[in-house]
Amino acid sequence: MKFKTKSKSYQMDMTAMIDIVFLLIAFFTVLINFSDAEQNERITLPISELAKPPETPPSEPIILHVLGNGNVIYGTQEYTPEALDKQIAFHMRFLNAMKIPLKRVTVIVRADGDCQAGKVQDVIELCQRHRLENFKLRARQNDQ
Repeated sequence: MKFKTKSKSYQMDMTAMIDIVFLLIAFFTVLINFSDAEQNERITLPISELAKPPETPPSEPIILHVLGNGNVIYGTQEYTPEALDKQIAFHMRFLNAMKIPLKRVTVIVRADGDCQAGKVQDVIELCQRHRLENFKLRARQNDQ
């Protein structure tokens, strides 16, 4: 004996599912660690035996890229040391207005491998004149 069954077709509205997927994508995009954002393709870091990855990211970083000619990339602009002094002063006024303590601010110096050590020291001294105390120097790890 043969039984006939009615096949029911179900349709699901996928609009809500697509909305949730896009919300999740937006949520995780915001949470991504943008550690590669501090890199600049014009800087080739020197190799160091003592280099190690940072244990924790700094809470208030100021990232300075020192080029081989002594100029500094701050944000997206290239500055001479004299022009950088004005930019750091502006940033310090911003930190004061936001009531961010200077002890939380870390200056990350990424110097090109061809840059003279004296030019890096000049940039550090410029930051110290603005009462910045915490510095981190970036280098590449030796792959051996």
